[in-house]
Amino acid sequence: MEWALVSLGLVILLLAGDALVRGAVNMSLRVGIPALIVSLTIVAFGTSAPELLISLQAALKGAPGIAMGNVVGSNTANILLVLGVPAILATLHTSHCNTRKTYLYMIAASLLFIALASRGVFTFGSGLILLAALIFVLGDAFHQARCHRRAAKANVQEDEEDVEGADPDMPWWRIIVFLVLGLIGLPLGADLMVDNAEIIARRYGVSDVVIGLTLVALGTSLPELATTVMAALRRQADVALGNVIGSNMFNLLAIVGITSLVRPIPVDPKFLQFDLWVMLGASILIVPFVFLKQDINRVWGVALTLLYLLYILIVLT
Repeated sequence: MEWALVSLGLVILLLAGDALVRGAVNMSLRVGIPALIVSLTIVAFGTSAPELLISLQAALKGAPGIAMGNVVGSNTANILLVLGVPAILATLHTSHCNTRKTYLYMIAASLLFIALASRGVFTFGSGLILLAALIFVLGDAFHQARCHRRAAKANVQEDEEDVEGADPDMPWWRIIVFLVLGLIGLPLGADLMVDNAEIIARRYGVSDVVIGLTLVALGTSLPELATTVMAALRRQADVALGNVIGSNMFNLLAIVGITSLVRPIPVDPKFLQFDLWVMLGASILIVPFVFLKQDINRVWGVALTLLYLLYILIVLT
C-alpha cells in the first residue's frame, strides 16, 4: 500500500506542477510582469510549501535532523537534480535569462544560513534575521515588477514575452484555477509521497538526519522537479531557473526562519562538516549558466545528475 501511495503522490506532483507553470506564466503576461519575477515569488512559494510543512512537523515532533536535512538536502537536489534531469530531456536555454541579481541573493542567503548554523542552533533571533532577509529580497522583486510595468505602459509597442504554450488572453478564472490546483496539488502530492516513503525507509533503521537529507529532501524537491521538467519541455528556461533560485532562497530564509520561531533547531555537526558545503558548492556550479551565458545542455544535465547520485551514495554510506 505504501508503494502505491508513493506512486499516486508522484502523479499528483507532475499534474500540479504543470498547472502551476501554466497559471504563473499566463498571469505574468496578463499583468505585465516578467515570467521570471512570477517564478521567483508565486511558483517558488508553491513548490516550497512541502518543505515548510515537513520542517514544521519535524520540529514539533522533536526530529531536528529531518527539519535541517529537508532544507539542506532539498537545496542540493534543486541545483543538481532539478536542473540536471530536465536538461537531459531538453536543453535549458539559460543563456537568454537574466538571473544574475537573484543568483547573488541566493549565494548571500546560503552564506548567511551557514554563518547562523555555525552557532550550533537556529534560535528565535536567527529566525528573525532570516525572515528579515526574505522580506528584503521579496521587496526588491516587487520593485523590479513595478519598474517593468511602468516601462511597459510607457512603451505600448513593447514586445510580448515569447513564451511557448502561453495565452495572453486566457481568462482570469482559468488562470486562478490553474494556480489553485497547482498550489494545492503540490503539497498534497508531496505529503502523500513523503509520509509513505518515510514509513518504508524507517523499516531499514535509517537515522533522522539521513532521512532528511535523502528521502524527505528528494520527496519535497519533486514539486520543483515536476515544475522544471514541464517548463523545460515548454522551453520556458526563465521559469525553470527562476523556480530553482527562488525555491532555494525560500527554503533557507523562510522555512528555517519560520520553523525556528516555533521551536529552536539544533544543528547536527555533520551538516557543518560536509552537507552545508556541498549545498554551497552545488550553488556555485551554476555560475557559467548565470554569468557566462551558457545553456544547460544534455551533457551538463548528465553531469549534474551524476553528481547528485554520488552525493546520495556518500550520505547513505
